[in-house]
Order: sequence, then C-alpha cells, then structure tokens
Amino acid sequence: MSKVQIEILGLSSSQSQTTGSFALVLGEVEGERRLPIIIGMFEAQAIALEIEKITPNRPMTHDLFKSFAHGFNFEVTEIIISDLKEGVFFAKIVCTDGIKTIEVDARPSDAIAIGIRFEVPFYTHETVLAEAGIILTDEEELLEEESEEPILVSKSDERLQDFSLEKLNEMLDEALNAEDYERAAKIRDEINKRS
Repeated sequence: MSKVQIEILGLSSSQSQTTGSFALVLGEVEGERRLPIIIGMFEAQAIALEIEKITPNRPMTHDLFKSFAHGFNFEVTEIIISDLKEGVFFAKIVCTDGIKTIEVDARPSDAIAIGIRFEVPFYTHETVLAEAGIILTDEEELLEEESEEPILVSKSDERLQDFSLEKLNEMLDEALNAEDYERAAKIRDEINKRS
C-alpha cells in the first residue's frame, strides 16, 4: 500500500454530539486532502500539551511510554494511520531497537500523542485518504476558521492582561500544580506576550 505523509493541522472542540470530544485535523503534506479524526478530551490535552511544549508536573501516559521505550533502547520511527473500518480509524506505532522493527496497534489519538513526543513523521495509506479524506472549498475553510474554538482557550472571563507579571507567574505555578493545563497555557501565552 502506498503511504502518504500527513501533518497535524489543528485541534478544536468537536461539533459532534459527544460531549468532551475534539476534532484532530490531519492534512497531506503535499496535497489538499484533510483527515478529521474525533478524539477524546484526555488525548486532545496530551497532544496539545506537547504541541505547546508545556511540561506537566507528573508524566502523562504518553510521556511514560517514551521513558519506557528509551529505557529498553527502543525508538519510534513513524506513526501510520493504517486503516478505517466501519467509521473507526486504526493506527500503528512503528518501533525499532536497531535490529528488529515492530508495529504496535494503537488508537490514532494515542499514536499521534506518542509520535509528537518522539518527533517522528506521520503517514496514512492512500486507501484511508481516498475513503475519509476531504477537500474543503474556500468558503468551507472560511466557515471552519470562524467556528473553530482552540483547545487551549479557557471559557472563563478572567482578564489576564490585568495581572502583574509576578502574579501571572504565581498563577501559572498554581495551574500546573492543579494540573489545569488549559489555564496554564493561557497564562503562559500572556506571559510570553510581555517578554
């Protein structure tokens, strides 16, 4: 099967009926097709934390996987969104110890969260893109951009720009200790604006 390289284009709240679900949008590196995958809140948070380079106080499951792999001299070489059956996506994490290579079955959300931690390329098969890939028109892209709600935006009315830099750093520590990573990201962004 021919492989097509894909990349993460976005992560937003899903408009589906499932509460707490998010849309992970993958796109062809050299093409226009997009592959939207609905994922859970925890996996979305794990992906967003690594994209935003926020380090939690305690390792998350995907960080644990990376530590475990390194402890046994395994490296992840690529992630493949390998199949689509009855509307459900399947993925493989391709690992090697330098001698043998194995493929580990995984949910796409977990595979992507692990893949970004290892900084490896993402692929899918042409058959998956042919079946589930979409091409947005200019009008649809405009509507999508207007309706997307970034995962790391807090819904509170808190005006971070009103706080001092010292207070923001204190609030950031509190948010990280409470493992409120969405709020921590928002506070970090406000701190970065002032730097």
